[in-house]
Amino acid sequence: MVMSSYLTIARDGEAEIEVKRSRFLCTLERVDGEAEARAAVEQLRKVHWDARHHCSAFRIHDGTVERSSDDGEPAGTAGAPMLEVLRGAGVSDVVAVVTRWFGGTLLGAGGLVRAYGDAVRAALDEAGTLRRSLVREHLLALDHADAGRIESELRSRGIAVLDTTYAAGVRLTLGVTPADEPRLAALLAELTGGTAETQVVGERWVDSLTP
Repeated sequence: MVMSSYLTIARDGEAEIEVKRSRFLCTLERVDGEAEARAAVEQLRKVHWDARHHCSAFRIHDGTVERSSDDGEPAGTAGAPMLEVLRGAGVSDVVAVVTRWFGGTLLGAGGLVRAYGDAVRAALDEAGTLRRSLVREHLLALDHADAGRIESELRSRGIAVLDTTYAAGVRLTLGVTPADEPRLAALLAELTGGTAETQVVGERWVDSLTP
């Protein structure tokens, strides 16, 4: 079954916690695939070259890719708990990297699990979440005289206007989920007296159309 929506982070985020003088800096970034996630890990490794560990976890929205790395920490004490936090939050298309500067005191397996998980939770609080939806792109052609009024009405009634192109006429690209297509047809019939119809020209993922 094709996924029609999923949660991700609203923006890139960062948070730092300290446990017994060890610093744990979590960086969250939105990514489009595994290659981009791995590139983000390597970039942060270069930026924070003086840190001992750069543990990571990422999830990709189609559900086929989940990866984690302990990066030298005892097995199962870093990457796995980080991944569990991402799963628990229900977010995808995101990579979490926790950079650790050792403070001189060993934390033990339980302490490491808590610290790495808490760092990711703190960064998630900073980043926030939003829903992304797969919408159909509906192309609507209008006269200049009517375009402003109709575009304003569509926006006010929750229809996403993805693009507006001005030429001899005005072309609006509307983003509508399949479930909302009957409502769009009814709105256009009301606003144009039944004279306007749309043409489906494609699909795209968009950030949440409604809060």
